[in-house]
Amino acid sequence: MNTHLEGLQKNIREIIAGLGENIDREGLLKTPERAAKALVFLTSGYREEKEVLDDCARAIFNENVHSIVAINTIEFHSLCEHHLLPFCGHVSISFLPNKSGKILGLSKFARLVDVYSRRLQVQERLVQDISNAAWKLLKPQGLAVRIEAKHMCMMIRGVEKQSSATVTYLYRGKKEIEQSIKSEMR
Repeated sequence: MNTHLEGLQKNIREIIAGLGENIDREGLLKTPERAAKALVFLTSGYREEKEVLDDCARAIFNENVHSIVAINTIEFHSLCEHHLLPFCGHVSISFLPNKSGKILGLSKFARLVDVYSRRLQVQERLVQDISNAAWKLLKPQGLAVRIEAKHMCMMIRGVEKQSSATVTYLYRGKKEIEQSIKSEMR
């Protein structure tokens, strides 16, 4: 077994015991192993970033496209770095290709969303991470990233607001293009 995984399992076991639970009861026997594997998966973005960006760079095509491209409602799940609770939602990305009309294979936008959401994160940084990567890959004339998410830290603890959603936007590029992209993001 991976010593990194063993260390996580040991720590999770201690957390469960610290909550006053009997770590040796049947329902909890495999919980440290399952939880450790889940955490490794939910933070895989740290380890996969270079591979995903390299893969995306190989999927850029010169198509002489000069219209706005919008990829809407890419679902994501992330972990709030403040409480280690999930936040989930959708990302929409719109861009106006550069003068040579470069586009990215559509599935690669989902890969960008996954690699940056699968880490301890805050939504405000997630919108920046996705925007920075797409901007660097495509060098578009304009780009917008919109994220709408529900945060478990708002819903199941603290203020317990079930219907609240957080929306973050990031726009880049020429001002005259920004308005067109904004209208596409609504």
